[in-house]
Amino acid sequence: MKRLLIFAFLTVADRIRRLMMRWELAFGLLFLPGMGHVWERVGLWKAWYALERAKRNCPAYADFLAKNPGARVTLRGWTPDFTAIPPMNKANYILAYSIEQRCVGGTLPMKGAVIDESSGSTGTPNNWVRGPGERRYVARMLQIAMHATLKDKPRLFINAFALGPWATGMCVSNAVVDICLLKSTGPDIGKIVNTLKAFGPGYQYVLAGYPPFLKMLVDAPGIDWAGFHITAFFGGEAISENMRTYLMKAFRGGVYGDYGASDLEINIAAENDFTIAVRRLMIENPGVRRRLNGRFGDAIPSVLQYNPLDYLIETSGEGELLFTISRLTNVSPRIRYNIHDLGRTITFRETKAFLEAEGVDVSRLPTPLVELPLILMYGRSDFSVAFYGCKITPGEVEGILYGTPDLARIINAFALVTSEGPDTSKRLAVCLELAAEACAPGAEETDALRDKVFARLAEVNQDFRESIRMVPAGHHPTIEFHEKAKGPFAANDIRVKCRYIQQQGPSKSVALAAGTT
Repeated sequence: MKRLLIFAFLTVADRIRRLMMRWELAFGLLFLPGMGHVWERVGLWKAWYALERAKRNCPAYADFLAKNPGARVTLRGWTPDFTAIPPMNKANYILAYSIEQRCVGGTLPMKGAVIDESSGSTGTPNNWVRGPGERRYVARMLQIAMHATLKDKPRLFINAFALGPWATGMCVSNAVVDICLLKSTGPDIGKIVNTLKAFGPGYQYVLAGYPPFLKMLVDAPGIDWAGFHITAFFGGEAISENMRTYLMKAFRGGVYGDYGASDLEINIAAENDFTIAVRRLMIENPGVRRRLNGRFGDAIPSVLQYNPLDYLIETSGEGELLFTISRLTNVSPRIRYNIHDLGRTITFRETKAFLEAEGVDVSRLPTPLVELPLILMYGRSDFSVAFYGCKITPGEVEGILYGTPDLARIINAFALVTSEGPDTSKRLAVCLELAAEACAPGAEETDALRDKVFARLAEVNQDFRESIRMVPAGHHPTIEFHEKAKGPFAANDIRVKCRYIQQQGPSKSVALAAGTT
């Protein structure tokens, strides 16, 4: 009886919500202060309903659950318990079933749908089918989020995400064209600079792209950034606060991140002034950091907010996030999907209580747009370099590099490259791609920069601080400078994510001395 009542309520509520989404003021009534516990409960019900619909209508998911006896949701009071439902991932679901089997009804939608492609930065690219209903919904939610962040000022939107078959660029253009004057340049510095010069500083601009490209754009000659008011949005990867500070030299309207994935969809969670302030508190205040992080200790995550009415986000026993898209419009359902990102969620009430317990006056922080739960993202579970028993993440290194002015101004990108020496010993090089027309420092200056970078790494990474003491003489990590698009950066494509971690075999071990390739 409870199940029937819950599903009947959701059917009616979904129709009301669709109507409310037409008017943003009406839609805002769903998120009045103090209603967080209601959203969370309804979000659980919606995830349960989406699971049952996928089980009934999606051949792949029906077969997936049939192979797992006992895979059912248990209702405890009025709260669904999903612990018996096996998580899906790329290996056990995406690669195990055909694209058609993963679609509702077992066939591709032949009208109003699009196929986009992941970048393939972690392997072979995959194709993802987006139906008309989900495309409209994601676009509308992105529009509402932009209005909430930027208010109603007219904007000229420059989309610098990669265009073509990739998911983000096309989805962003589709979403913003109805609320902004749009120019989709893709990641082309010359076109963007010419656009800014052609239209001049009299407009409010929004510019969206991947962080490495935004860094290259900021360093581009021929544009006086001080004359423009630009708000930047980035996606695809996280950035450090030092990188944000660097980018804000040009983008004085703010620099905000958005979390999504080709496997799922764009705009699952987003940064705002409140979440950025919380993250900076975590950097500055060890007590806040450890209280919010829980099991993740002293890590510095990205901090974003998400809508629990659309996404159920859980954390596995291994600390990896499980995503359920709770809407019924998606052509290819995602139920407890594990993208292998480490993270945790915290309700807004818990966040406020944790901060106050550490003596933080929450009233002095930027006012959150909505009292939504927070998601703390620590990056891919396998996205680190092992070196003499410690793990080093690209995020840690990025924060150090862009917090070192002598380096930040002359580099485009970096990579952590591991190799084996002739004696099979582990070697690690922080490889730096020089910006156009920049020159590598001399040997003495490079040595000083190396010492500064790894001393800072020892401060922020306790494991590295201990393990570096065990490294034999002549095997310490090095810094290398490479010309643009040379060495480890030869295969980089600015249209897709950077390859921050690379490995070379013994026959191609990196040089130990700093130099230019």
